[in-house]
Amino acid sequence: MEKHSITIMRIALAIVYIWFGALKTFGISPAGELVEETVYWFRPDIFIPILGICEILIGLGLLIKRFIPYTILLLLLHMCATLFPVFILQKICFDAFPYCPTLVGQYIIKNIVLIAGALVVAGKYSTENSLNN
Repeated sequence: MEKHSITIMRIALAIVYIWFGALKTFGISPAGELVEETVYWFRPDIFIPILGICEILIGLGLLIKRFIPYTILLLLLHMCATLFPVFILQKICFDAFPYCPTLVGQYIIKNIVLIAGALVVAGKYSTENSLNN
């Protein structure tokens, strides 16, 4: 388990990013409306597909070992942005703030697990890069 768990985490993160990004790119993401309401100053027909492409690129970057340190930085920046609705759309994210999240709120809060997974992957690949240099 110790030998392969971080690789499995990296691949799992890549799958989630590629899958969710593809949904946005093709205009069939259930999160599309949430994105629209969060970044209402951008045209959703342009912004959401671009966001999807960025997510796909993060997913692909996780699959290419030499890009992982840069990809993790982009992933963490993206994750910070995904937490915005919790603060600016509280009525959508919580039945009672801060302890009773709606399904949308739970969808966002689960990103904490993705952040933790990314930090685990970053720890392994920053160490490998240090040893190789």
